Amino acid sequence: MKQWNLRPVEIRNLFNPAFCGLVLYRALSSYEEQATRAMPFSLSLLVLPLCLHKDSREILAGSPRSYLLKITEKNQQITLGFADRVTQMLPYVFEGFGLLMERGCILVGDDGRIQTVPNKVRKTVRGTDETVSCQKAARILGREFARISDPVTVYTTFGIRP
Repeated sequence: MKQWNLRPVEIRNLFNPAFCGLVLYRALSSYEEQATRAMPFSLSLLVLPLCLHKDSREILAGSPRSYLLKITEKNQQITLGFADRVTQMLPYVFEGFGLLMERGCILVGDDGRIQTVPNKVRKTVRGTDETVSCQKAARILGREFARISDPVTVYTTFGIRP
């Protein structure tokens, strides 16, 4: 990763660690509400590549009541280039997690699951239309990951070998 001040303005704006952390937090908390346990670390790595990618986000938001497995089956384009997107987004995921840890917003359990700390992030979703859309997609994604409850199935669905 380049130092913050050496990154292009577009990258600094789009992959701001505070915003990436907020999107991750929304997915983690939604997962916990559905599953009553924390999200596995392996699943959390898929959140930003799906929520920040406009086409993927719009597909998720377009079917908020449908199951993730059905959504990906009907919209195979969501899986095109996904593995590369996940790899490219890893540094930003780690920066988001770093900020969340530094601020005391998440905890990592002994089992490797990432748990949110209550009352550290506002529950209301606010911001521009684009940022609100990312946060809503993260909530949908967290809920769907909890419904599936098997990281191997999720990874396989998106064409990534676990």
